[in-house]
Amino acid sequence: MSEQHKVLEGVGKRRVKRTFEDDSDTESNRPSDNNDASVNERDAQSDSTPANMNELRKLARQKYLDKRELEVMALASRDLELLEEDVKKYGWDNLSTREQEEINIKRQAIQLVKDRRELEAGSRKGYHIIDRKEDSLQNAEIKQGEPAGKERGWEDQQLEYSVRAQDYNDKKIFVQGSDKYEFVLDDNAKVKFTDEEEILPGKREYQKELVANLETEVKRLETIAETRKSLPVYKYRDELLKAVRDHQVLIVVGETGSGKTTQLPQYLVEDGYTAGGKFMVACTQPRRVAAMSVASRVSDEMEVVLGKEVGYQIRFDDKTTRDVTILKYMTDGMLLREFLTDPELSRYSCIMIDEAHERTMATDILLGLLKDILPHRKDLKLLISSATMNASKFSAFFYDAPVFNIPGRRFPVDIHYTLQPEANYLHATVTTVFQIHSAMPLPGDILVFLTGQDEIENVRETMEEIAFKLGKSIKPIIITPIYSNLPQQQQSMIFEPTPAGVRKIVLATNIAETSLTIDGIKYVVDPGFVKENSYVPQTGMSQLLTVPCSKASVDQRAGRAGRVGPGKCFRLFTKWSYHNELDDLPKPEILRTNLSQVVLLLLSMGVTDLLKFPMLDKPSIANIGRSLEQLYVMGALNSKGSITKLGRIMCEFPCEPEFAKVIHSSAANEKCNGVLEEVTTILAMLFEAASIFATGKERKAVLGQMNSDHMLYLEIYNTWANNGYRRSWCQDHHIQHKTMARVRNIRDQLWRCSEKLGLVALNQLQIKKDPNMSQSIKEQRIMRSFITGFPANIAKLTSKGYQTIGRNGGMAVHIHPTSIVFSLTRETGKPFKYLLYQQLMLTSKEFMRDCMPIPNEAWLHEMVPHYYNNLG
Repeated sequence: MSEQHKVLEGVGKRRVKRTFEDDSDTESNRPSDNNDASVNERDAQSDSTPANMNELRKLARQKYLDKRELEVMALASRDLELLEEDVKKYGWDNLSTREQEEINIKRQAIQLVKDRRELEAGSRKGYHIIDRKEDSLQNAEIKQGEPAGKERGWEDQQLEYSVRAQDYNDKKIFVQGSDKYEFVLDDNAKVKFTDEEEILPGKREYQKELVANLETEVKRLETIAETRKSLPVYKYRDELLKAVRDHQVLIVVGETGSGKTTQLPQYLVEDGYTAGGKFMVACTQPRRVAAMSVASRVSDEMEVVLGKEVGYQIRFDDKTTRDVTILKYMTDGMLLREFLTDPELSRYSCIMIDEAHERTMATDILLGLLKDILPHRKDLKLLISSATMNASKFSAFFYDAPVFNIPGRRFPVDIHYTLQPEANYLHATVTTVFQIHSAMPLPGDILVFLTGQDEIENVRETMEEIAFKLGKSIKPIIITPIYSNLPQQQQSMIFEPTPAGVRKIVLATNIAETSLTIDGIKYVVDPGFVKENSYVPQTGMSQLLTVPCSKASVDQRAGRAGRVGPGKCFRLFTKWSYHNELDDLPKPEILRTNLSQVVLLLLSMGVTDLLKFPMLDKPSIANIGRSLEQLYVMGALNSKGSITKLGRIMCEFPCEPEFAKVIHSSAANEKCNGVLEEVTTILAMLFEAASIFATGKERKAVLGQMNSDHMLYLEIYNTWANNGYRRSWCQDHHIQHKTMARVRNIRDQLWRCSEKLGLVALNQLQIKKDPNMSQSIKEQRIMRSFITGFPANIAKLTSKGYQTIGRNGGMAVHIHPTSIVFSLTRETGKPFKYLLYQQLMLTSKEFMRDCMPIPNEAWLHEMVPHYYNNLG
């Protein structure tokens, strides 16, 4: 038995004995002299025990308080970082008084601890409380009425134990003689203390923490450098740069994970393509999540601050610095918009179109525009990165440009198919995941591909319930989702290293096919489906349907299992289906989406012959004709098809032409002006409408009864703003705070754009004319503004239910159950005669989303006479 155990056992026995003595402290029940003698004899044998125990108690207490201090400091620092981001984004003056006080208190607390630690690290021995009469936390506590008297004395005593070790010369604690202990760390390494080592409360632990943090940082930097060199693209660095010098256009083909996205732009920067900051290197991504995550990774590798030399730009979020950023990751839509202000893209020396095989609409238009300017910009280099078999199509489009192949390092992946088709692929997914977890050894994480946020959350909930019921009969699991609407902090969890003895299960949409690389994945579960948005120009309806993936997509998914070693891919469909039912490549977005925004953008840049514009795949004439008609009805085009002044104003807004028209009408149209601020708020909410409310919460229960989804959005934002933009308010009303923060950012950008175009001044002029505008008048003007932007999105109540009206009228439609108009109609039993809807979606039925009742049919003819007067 160790000396420590003996000490603890002796003290325990004596405590039991003394307890009995206290309970029977009477003359008649006192022990005999013999018993007293025996007790005194035992006490004499352990004279040193109380002193040793006091020292052990102090040491244990000190270790606990030091550890607790580090944990509290980490949490406080993390909270302060988030609050400081709000200060940078919204400004100090725009924060509420409570938020300002919270930030000040956290700043003072963290600074006090930092000052104390600086004293500890200095020449002075001991711990000292910083004397700041005005900023002292103790003074702040006294002002707030914290406990005094005995409670305050106890707190002072604990504070003395934890941060002040007085008279070190007289009260040194040594590990000497038989009191030597061996301490075992988490990695099973034994640490011994020598006889001469002095254990000062908190100081040694703090020094160990500093050393550990320094070692961790050094290892991290070494790991990053080693990882860069281990990527397949590193071996071909010189050959690749030579090919870029020799050719203006280069097609780069490589497996996902070969390092194309992160390394090629860095090689270009290192090779001098930025000319000392005069030019920039751009790398486009099809998704905003990929642009943000890759930029963060590259800034880490280049050891620079994100937003300075390396930054990203997505819609409504620009994390770059003018004249400083030399490497910019951006969505392809943002680069497309730069053609408006700089048709020659003179700021860029090299542009990399990444993940071009995904064939988004913006990518296809970008390729056509770049093909047009390359003859004029001989110094501009273009790299097109693709990971699938269609590289030859890109090469032919750019006059047989050379193709540079980067051999991948993918390990072999075993493909498993089901013997028969699965009726419920979600149930099969959950079952397969737990079969893998129980049968396959660790380490080895699982990546599951699902179609969207709803499926991911449902599967996550089901897995958590099953894991809870199984308890300790299975090894621990960590479930991490990843989809576009997920807050950035939660998205980053998929990149965290998996703890030993634990398996991580990543539930992802098709964003994880190519745009993101997650280390540690050995098993992939692929149901073989994806959600695809398809636009029908004849009806103006968008169909969000779950469809089978293409062969290229499922092959990309399987490749994720071979990143760190041999892996396995479990496909929840038959081998016959793979060879006979799946298309070779996904359908390009330009063939299945509304082209209004693209057509207006091209016309504003002087592209008048849309049919001859170079494209990899030509959209249908019906789709182009429908877009031209929509733009003409909104006034963006004249009768000759030329862009108007209003059309050029609409191009300045980073949103769809319909939304830009609504903003313009709310400030410049005499029949509905004066409501620019309200309309801007509603539109910003509509951008994030899919993720505003917490899952499973009804809209009508948020802020009382409203008569339209639009007015509900306006009331939510205004109430949130009046409550100081607080997170607690969002939690109380089942609203996602992160989404509302994005809405606030979107609203600010739309407002700045309106101010730049002079619309804010027009709006203020109308408000001065009618300063006492009633709420009902404002609502009417908001309705009129939306009619001007969405004249074709009107449904009329008939004996058979709601039907669309307009050029392609007569289609039966239904109010979506999530709309408050649906709930209001059911409660009152009085449906509205006319409804304006934002989107027509085909899921199980043709549903209208985000509805607004139109009380007067005459408003339709009044606001858009050239459209409704000619319907016949």
